[in-house]
Amino acid sequence: MKFTVADLLDQVPSDGTLETAKLEKILRLTNRSEKQSLALALQALTRLGILSTDDSGDIQRCISDDLVEARLRCSSKGFCFAIRDDGGDDIYIRDHQLNHAWNGDRVLVRITREGGRRRSPEGGVQCILERATTSLLAAVEQQEDKLVAVPLDDRILATIELPSEDAGHADTPADEAVAEVILDRYPVAQFSAQGHVSRALPLNGGAEADRDLMLTKANLHQRPSPPRASLKAPAAKKRLDCTDQPALLLTGWSASEAVSLPAVHVIPHEGGTRLWIHAPAVAERLTPGNSLDQWLLDQSESICLGQQWLPLLSPALTKASAFRVGEVQDAVTLRLDFGPDREWKDWEFSLTKIRPVAEITSEHLAALEARKPKARAIPAALKAIKEQISQLETLIFCARNAHECEKAAGLIELDLPRPQLDTLGDLNPLAPDGDATSSTEPLNPAAPESVMAVLLRTAHRVWNSHSQDLRLPAVLLSAPPADDSALTDVAKAAIALDVPLELDEDGTPSADELAKAVAGCESSRVLNLQLRHALPDSTYRLSDAAATTGSLQTDDNSTDAETEVASSAEVDEPANNDAETSGSVWAQSLAPWCCPTLHYADVLNQQVLCHLLNEGKDRPSVRHKDKVPIGRQGASDQITWPLFTASQDQKLSELFRERIVQRLNTGRRQVAELRKDVVAMAQARSAEPMVNQEQTGVISGVQSYGFFVEIPPSMVEGLVHVSSLNDDWYEYRSRQNRLVGRRSRRVYQLGDQVKVNVLKVDVLRNQIDLEVALNDDSSHESTEADPLPVAVSDA
Repeated sequence: MKFTVADLLDQVPSDGTLETAKLEKILRLTNRSEKQSLALALQALTRLGILSTDDSGDIQRCISDDLVEARLRCSSKGFCFAIRDDGGDDIYIRDHQLNHAWNGDRVLVRITREGGRRRSPEGGVQCILERATTSLLAAVEQQEDKLVAVPLDDRILATIELPSEDAGHADTPADEAVAEVILDRYPVAQFSAQGHVSRALPLNGGAEADRDLMLTKANLHQRPSPPRASLKAPAAKKRLDCTDQPALLLTGWSASEAVSLPAVHVIPHEGGTRLWIHAPAVAERLTPGNSLDQWLLDQSESICLGQQWLPLLSPALTKASAFRVGEVQDAVTLRLDFGPDREWKDWEFSLTKIRPVAEITSEHLAALEARKPKARAIPAALKAIKEQISQLETLIFCARNAHECEKAAGLIELDLPRPQLDTLGDLNPLAPDGDATSSTEPLNPAAPESVMAVLLRTAHRVWNSHSQDLRLPAVLLSAPPADDSALTDVAKAAIALDVPLELDEDGTPSADELAKAVAGCESSRVLNLQLRHALPDSTYRLSDAAATTGSLQTDDNSTDAETEVASSAEVDEPANNDAETSGSVWAQSLAPWCCPTLHYADVLNQQVLCHLLNEGKDRPSVRHKDKVPIGRQGASDQITWPLFTASQDQKLSELFRERIVQRLNTGRRQVAELRKDVVAMAQARSAEPMVNQEQTGVISGVQSYGFFVEIPPSMVEGLVHVSSLNDDWYEYRSRQNRLVGRRSRRVYQLGDQVKVNVLKVDVLRNQIDLEVALNDDSSHESTEADPLPVAVSDA
């Protein structure tokens, strides 16, 4: 089918009606079969009570408070929950209420039982809005008289029937190859899902084959080619010429397909610094809503596979917008002033032309960091950029100040060094967006990506503040607060490891307080791992202005006082420079716009920024001579007129819809999971030579079924299952994160160093099986052949 149910419902207004013919045009349905599919879908949705159709054929939504849009999340044990986009309680779905929905599907759930204090609400899937799985990795098996594909993802609780022509794949050993299965029909009523084997994928085909496996697993291996579309020329009328500015390109990536990042320039200014951040002008070259723009939305993200990139932008758009040393290029620029107190105090957005003068790599910054203060000799690594050494020192100073300001405002910093594996390539350094997490790593002045991450986060917060002041729509990147019970568990683990931490009356410290308390302690890594798992990932959401009207609209005759009242009533409280009053905003709210080569969300926000600078009215009428610099801080205090015409305002608001945010979050989640899988597979490959060898690691997690051990230097994590601990009867003490032998009192506790034997490595499932390597003179070996059970205690 050419459209999904989610696509259909997205076009039907929440109030009012929509003509069927207009819906066909919007969905670009041309032939009879496509229109018949739409008619069938409308009939089914009408029977479910989701839509209604009047005598003239006009469609309208049926308002129902007990119907909720959500994404299905299942476990291998068969437990399924509907995760709501609005932040409400997760809804428990019993297996007989799934109605053939699979893990990851977007569904419409009817709540059948309200939740209680200790019970989740329950519901049933009424409609599958969008399927998340169109192909999957599976093992082909002959089960009685049927040939079936068993998904390797054990969260998909179904099998797929295959045609007899695929029987040859059942003869391939499971440890040599897996099959990619294309879904031809999803399960319906009593009929099982059907599919066919597209190809066999080897499990030991080298790094390139591993990347193909991970892309196929994430269903990202078949990205469509970009459509043919002409690019717009960026406006030249209002551009500032900054080509005489010695802007720098900082990059920590080495792959040839790596995307272009912003350029930067900094100078000392009034006891502080003045920083320019120049982002590639991507949005100005696009026509919103055309085929290329829709293709970019479908792509959603650039994908880094370590030594290979799958870029977001089309080749033509990449070539037109990329920054290169010595070449003049259009840019979207933020000029940002930091005061002596490290706070950002003034800013201005503008359209510019720049000419970068040098590319700065990790080798340059490492040499600069190792250089002795006031040394006259220039290291060999810095001689090629000796004219930029002073600017680099100022840039590092600026990044340090910005980072200290972030930490004072509540940003959570976790010191978790990444596994440095050659096969990971560009995944070794931190990404400028922080890899979708709600925390950050300590600033590393010798790493370009670390320096850029600090500066870009600041630039994104500035646009959040400016767009809120002007009531402009924006896509925000933020993380919900961590669950108090999860933070309390981390705090108890820290106290059990003798970390000096005091709990308040509620017993729940903040994530920021926990991060500061465990920093530098002997068990900081394992506690930081626990804390990172307790922190939710960042997701996209619409700003309040995007969810309502879009931009600043006031009557020409309104007074300044009236405008101030309207602003305070309708706008989110903007982020300010007071760390004590704006910590939560600083730590969790970004409006990303600087990396349109990485994320489509940045393209959207850059569309609004460029529209403001190109089309925004900087004075009430042409009769007024005085213009307001609408890109500068405080511009909203002087504007008492509409920034845009009604038609322009409508076009802007159409760019920001909940459906688009859902698609962006889906893409962000897919890429984040793919990144984790690629790293985990590289770690598992590094563990294969360790099989049947003794290794020394650190206990990184303890559960009732065993404990996890992290083995340096690749930081690969394996499980010592409780069934292998046959020397005693072990009691699990959850509060202390430890297993304790009842007879021997032997203790396995979070943070302990332990020697283990590597038994088995499953690179596809990222599972490492370990067992404890007991000393020959151990007095605790059991004489029993069978493992002893584990008792669970809250003590």
